[in-house]
Amino acid sequence: MDVLESLITRVEHHGAHQGVTGSCHEFQLAHGASMLIDCGQFQGGDVAAFEASGGSAERIQNIDFDIDNLMGLVITHCHIDHVGRLPSLMAAGFRRPIYCTPATAVLLPIVLADAMKLTRFPHAARVLGGVQSLLRPLPLDRWHALEHGWRMRLRNAGHIMGSAYVEFEQMVAAGIQENPLRVVFSGDLGCKNTPLLPDPTPLEFADLLVLESTYGDRLHEDRETRQTRLKEVIERAYADGGTVLIPAFSIGRTQELLYEIEDLIHSDPDWRQMTVILDSPLASQYTKQYRRLKALWDEEARSRLADDRHPLNFERLHVVESHDQHLEIIDLLRESGEPAIVLAASGMCSGGRIVNYLKALIDDSRTDIVFVGYQAEGTPGRQIQDYGPRGGYVVLDHERYDIRAQVHTLGGYSAHADQRELLEFLHTTVGSVHDVRLVHGEAGAKAALAAAIERSGLITGAVV
Repeated sequence: MDVLESLITRVEHHGAHQGVTGSCHEFQLAHGASMLIDCGQFQGGDVAAFEASGGSAERIQNIDFDIDNLMGLVITHCHIDHVGRLPSLMAAGFRRPIYCTPATAVLLPIVLADAMKLTRFPHAARVLGGVQSLLRPLPLDRWHALEHGWRMRLRNAGHIMGSAYVEFEQMVAAGIQENPLRVVFSGDLGCKNTPLLPDPTPLEFADLLVLESTYGDRLHEDRETRQTRLKEVIERAYADGGTVLIPAFSIGRTQELLYEIEDLIHSDPDWRQMTVILDSPLASQYTKQYRRLKALWDEEARSRLADDRHPLNFERLHVVESHDQHLEIIDLLRESGEPAIVLAASGMCSGGRIVNYLKALIDDSRTDIVFVGYQAEGTPGRQIQDYGPRGGYVVLDHERYDIRAQVHTLGGYSAHADQRELLEFLHTTVGSVHDVRLVHGEAGAKAALAAAIERSGLITGAVV
């Protein structure tokens, strides 16, 4: 077995290999020395499949692999399906450095505190303090030396604020003309032209690329016209006196939507009285941090600040502060028919305050539900997306609710690269990609992307 062929044997997957969620990959630098890349929570269909095989929803989130060889953990970004098992990792005895970007270091404690609150994780404050003591923020694009002749670098992935892909490079590799071996883990790659965020940094080369494939079987709707499509949905609700419900992930999608809604309100006097409701304590905290991190915004977003606009803190934005206020607003929307836009978590309707809005308003034909992100198999969001247009129903908290609301999917808002953009990532700038291992995708998405990669001629090896 030559050096390149042996690289894939050094990668072990502890999640998101045969499914989408639970991202967790181990890369062996040398015998007895590994780095862990992400440690995410399983969700949706991945949990259901585990339960169908006789396991429990609690046990799937446990750490069932040996951690003694781990030299450290790299967090590509702080979505829960990439960091949700970190408390369990700490409970298992992990005490090694945790590497991430500075922005992720700011956002991560908010994510973990909320996750542990929801799961009632024991000794949450102690766990959170332990995680924070281990954080080692690394600036983008700067190499960091590891042991055993390897070094590591984080590069902008353009997925959410602070997201990165990680490169491991071995400086001397016998048998390949002294060229450095490079193994790259993509994390989640974002789309180009995403509000607030710079585009993903192009890939230089990789001997092995572990690549996400969430949307490997499809192309997103045109991102250039997505704001127009959003406006059309909202105008319909305004005319009908209904509510637009947008289940949105707290990090990334919510801030993008606020950014574009502010632009609609700013540019159209008829919109000046539209009420925008942000009803997610977690999203509110992230939005504050996004404002603090405005130095990382892209050029267009910073120019709006220069024009004395506030894209994440505008006049018509109402932030819900308490649970009592949350319930009052639901009653008001159900009874009054006042048009409003509601952004609430969770993005897949599997929990959070969006569920209460759905229970109250999903059987009202004036309601419009707008999906702007991926809906995993087995989640209520996927049920609404699949059965709503056919007059079906959805199960929320073990009760059946008929879907009379209008259901829309605006694919241009996805935070994940589509098939075209994943292939563009293989258009490297220095060398080529040799082998690719696909992760973080349903079987159909991975198969379609594998076939597209093999047809493309962009790699010198194979999809392994």
